[in-house]
Amino acid sequence: MWAQVKNGQVIKIFNGAQAFKIGDYQYSSGVFSKWSKSELAEIGVYPVQQDRTNYKNTEYHRNTTHTYTVDDKNKVVKMTWGKATAHSLVDVEVKDEDGKNILDADGNKIINEGLKTVKKKQINDEAQSILNNTDWYVIKASEVSDYTLPTNIAKFRAAVRTKCNAMQTQIDNASDVDALKTLYEYTNTGTEESPDMTRPLGEFPKLEDF
Repeated sequence: MWAQVKNGQVIKIFNGAQAFKIGDYQYSSGVFSKWSKSELAEIGVYPVQQDRTNYKNTEYHRNTTHTYTVDDKNKVVKMTWGKATAHSLVDVEVKDEDGKNILDADGNKIINEGLKTVKKKQINDEAQSILNNTDWYVIKASEVSDYTLPTNIAKFRAAVRTKCNAMQTQIDNASDVDALKTLYEYTNTGTEESPDMTRPLGEFPKLEDF
């Protein structure tokens, strides 16, 4: 990433090599690969250095708009973000400037779902997707009188539901956004030679284990 600088201000950002014009001079995109940094600096084009110290995962936080600071001494532009704001863990009613609830076309309150609701729905969807693969056993057992649901299938499906409930309880018990995020973070509990990547939330059971 590069920035065109004039009088200590960023006037244009280049996210990739592209042709550009400064004054009466037209420059081809090739200058970004053929010219040195000092040559580009002579015409007011500086490399952009990103400081992502404050940048957070957008799944869990809302980042501020980034800002650019020109460092003429070192011929660089520094790109930074302000302090990120965590998304709400709980559902929030949408209200207008007067503090009144905003309603949908049916007169129901509009709700912005919190992270816990979103994550629990994702867990439900994952469990449903897993159970779908063995639904036909259950359907057959209900429609064919001389067919019995295999024991391993019954145990597996029960285990999926139990794990789903346990995961959702872990999500509900998260005290803040960082605690919720940690549930999904994998760490190696094995060795470098034989890694075993696990996360606090755990995993759904597999049919082959029953």
